[in-house]
Amino acid sequence: MGVRVLNYLYLSSLILAAVSAVFALVRQNQMLQQNSYFPSRYFSWVKDGYSIYLCLECIGFCIASLLSHKEKLNLVFLIFTAAVLAVRIIMAVRVQKKSIKKLVFTGRVKRLFAAAIVILTVLITLFCAFYGTLAGEIAAMLTVMLSFVSPLLCLFCRFVTAPLDKAITKWYINDAKKILKAHKDLIVIGITGSYGKTSTKFILNRILSEKYNVLATPHSFNTPMGVVRTVREQLKPQTEIFICEMGAKNIGDIKEICDIVHPKYGIITSVGEQHLDTFKTVDNVFKTKFELADEVFKNSGSMFVNGDSKELISRIDKTLYSVYGTDSFDFKATDISYGKNGSDFTLNLGDSEVRLSTRLLGLHNILNIAGAAALSYKLGVTPENIRFAVSSLKPTEHRLEIKQSVAGSTLIDDAYNANPEGSIEALHVLSRFDNMKKVVITPGLIELGTREHDCNFALGLEAAKICDIIIFVGINRSAPLKEGAVSQHFPEDKLFVAASFKEAMEIYSGFADKNTVVLLENDLPDNYLN
Repeated sequence: MGVRVLNYLYLSSLILAAVSAVFALVRQNQMLQQNSYFPSRYFSWVKDGYSIYLCLECIGFCIASLLSHKEKLNLVFLIFTAAVLAVRIIMAVRVQKKSIKKLVFTGRVKRLFAAAIVILTVLITLFCAFYGTLAGEIAAMLTVMLSFVSPLLCLFCRFVTAPLDKAITKWYINDAKKILKAHKDLIVIGITGSYGKTSTKFILNRILSEKYNVLATPHSFNTPMGVVRTVREQLKPQTEIFICEMGAKNIGDIKEICDIVHPKYGIITSVGEQHLDTFKTVDNVFKTKFELADEVFKNSGSMFVNGDSKELISRIDKTLYSVYGTDSFDFKATDISYGKNGSDFTLNLGDSEVRLSTRLLGLHNILNIAGAAALSYKLGVTPENIRFAVSSLKPTEHRLEIKQSVAGSTLIDDAYNANPEGSIEALHVLSRFDNMKKVVITPGLIELGTREHDCNFALGLEAAKICDIIIFVGINRSAPLKEGAVSQHFPEDKLFVAASFKEAMEIYSGFADKNTVVLLENDLPDNYLN
């Protein structure tokens, strides 16, 4: 085979390697994004989901090919390398099609991809310019290596773009601060908690809208940049109240958001065992959530807390906080009843009380309504307006949302729930569907640190008490769930383990009918399903 043909084969293989690297980068950035761009959390996924031995084996073949001086051997390795790379591209496309949570091409992701493409283009250009020399061989070797070791390429690009990302982030934050400062009479409300904050935000928005022009952070825009984006894109001159959901995975996260928006009022919905992989201890969770209270009190504002969260109520000075819940608190929910149409309860507002009806299910939703109604009443919304707003509430998407499913069956979609207490409460809601076959589909709970096994065991145990059929998702991670169910002597022929949600729904469709109700509990992102 002529030298020119071999050169073309080399170049074609390198281009194929570059394409493979870009496809692999989609997956790596997807996982980096789902892990909030924290290298430690990202590497945890890499460690669990990436075969380093396979990479080393493939790299060894590639290096041997590129450094070989025998034409026939070169040809063999080039064909082998091209075949492997082609398979990797095909597999990458298939993985993306099956992905639950797709990569969002934010400005940050686009910059990462731009950096990667520049790096790969430079390497191929160097190969073409210096083919036959050591520099050309090194450039070729690096191109092929990066297609296999895509995590390194991803993190290197993150390192390269970090200064620009930091500068852009700082500019956006300062711009949002200027916009907020210009709204002199704007009332800012912060909402945080281990769970319940998103639902409380939507409920509060609906009630306050009876009296005010309200803006709330959309969906789960609860990070500093999510808040900044909301302010810059949606805050209008006529906006009177801005409701800001505040999420956290590390100490200081809530303070970072407070330093941007400076809330006058705040709600802490609950504090519990969540994100312990980053917080390490529950005490750190409490410390972080109370960063909101520190800011509110600094601004001479008012804080509302969920009194049914026992640890939360034990850590506050009740003279400083307004407390809501089902016990003897400032704003008390009593006479609670459930039905197929939702929930009914009486809410004591201190100097008045109101009977409320809602389509929302579960005690946690009643507590969310109580907190939102208490703050709304504080801001001048009348009991009658509160009653009307609560009656018109629609279930938050993927939060105990009732839908029709296969074969006329009923689906309770609680896919966005990801905490121990909420998951148990969801099972209790399922238990109230009398004279119906009860099914649960769940992959379990995550980000609970050392408590993860015990919490999933307890979830499996509770599911066994309530359900007629159980479908766990994830071959490996479902082990503690299964242990919990088996401990209750749950029939093995009624317990299934599926590799994916698609497979779980296929199993479910085999026995579903109009007398069946299924709870879809916690739809995990791709980086946790194994």
